Amino acid sequence: MGLREDLIELRRDLHRHPEIGLDLPHTQRRVLAALEGLPLEVSTGTALSSVTAVLRGGRPGPVVLLRGDMDALPVAELADVPFASAVPGVMHACGHDLHTAGLVGAAHLLAARREELAGDVVFMFQPGEEGHNGAGLMIDEGVLEAAGRPADAAYGLHVVTDFPRGVFAGRPGPLMSAAAGLFVRVVGAGGHGSAPHDARDPIPAACEMVLALQTMVGRRFSPFEPVVVTVGAFHAGTLRNVIPDEAVFEATVRTFSADAAKQIAEDSVRLCEGIAAAHGLHADVRFETEYPVTVNDDAEFAFVADTVTGLFGTDRFHHMEHPDPGSEDFSLVLQRVPGAYLFLGAAGGDDQPVVHHNHSPRVVFDDDVLYDGAVLLAALAERRLARRVTEAS
Repeated sequence: MGLREDLIELRRDLHRHPEIGLDLPHTQRRVLAALEGLPLEVSTGTALSSVTAVLRGGRPGPVVLLRGDMDALPVAELADVPFASAVPGVMHACGHDLHTAGLVGAAHLLAARREELAGDVVFMFQPGEEGHNGAGLMIDEGVLEAAGRPADAAYGLHVVTDFPRGVFAGRPGPLMSAAAGLFVRVVGAGGHGSAPHDARDPIPAACEMVLALQTMVGRRFSPFEPVVVTVGAFHAGTLRNVIPDEAVFEATVRTFSADAAKQIAEDSVRLCEGIAAAHGLHADVRFETEYPVTVNDDAEFAFVADTVTGLFGTDRFHHMEHPDPGSEDFSLVLQRVPGAYLFLGAAGGDDQPVVHHNHSPRVVFDDDVLYDGAVLLAALAERRLARRVTEAS
């Protein structure tokens, strides 16, 4: 088989055997096997089952980092594909199986041209992107200095179903939002449902907080400063005629600037505590910052856009007008290394009557885009290293 077919076979095996979080033993073994025989310096993580591989170019030069995340989601697959997940309740619903296989492909393509590379390439196979801070842990374990010196540029791809199949998309500056979590526990005093005056009911106060948070976004923030607050979990009580002691809810918060992130952190806590006090209750409120804004370096984004159009044509690149409200821990890499992150349209084939979005149990990604993703990652590394040589000559 050729490389294209090998990558599809690898992707489908990963899809059948998805793993969650930071410990991905099967995925790690498959990646190590797929890299075997290549002229790479390979190491594995301590706090997580990561794989870091360094390709030394034939001539000295800078360092380029390429990243692919590997973890799946706790989603029960409902997609009708012959390589569906064999693990109950776990699915590659975000396409990280394609990211992993695509990065393996880039390693093979670049290894074949090793002597022509003026610098080194670091391949970052990362667990734990889905809320487990895998990128942060790999940074702590030294992935950005894996070549013996800091990376000079970093690139990554993410498959989505929002754009036409095979189309790359991105924008300079903020590409994806910062993520944070708001955790609220409203404490009252339980009692009989028929006599609320003898109790301190936490449910109405918690409901008021949920609504007030939405109002706050529209009244405290400029309409040109996007802020999203979504309450995704609300739990209280056991029976309709019992007032519980407490009500708890959790919200995800998305912002696109450091100023907005700071303001929502302060305002949301003050709002919930104030509403609780007005009801004669107490609220334990915790605001936890998760991932920062994913920011594409202007110059690196221009280089990436030029590379895409040079390789595939102008019709294969879409310049996004607005950022995406999703979040990504590759933002932690881009905080430290200038680089760019792109989306790649990968909606399922023409036999799929409905396009489902990332994280859906029915989402289907077309692995025919795999090879193009690998080609682009390899080209970005090779051309970025060559560009430094051209600038120096």
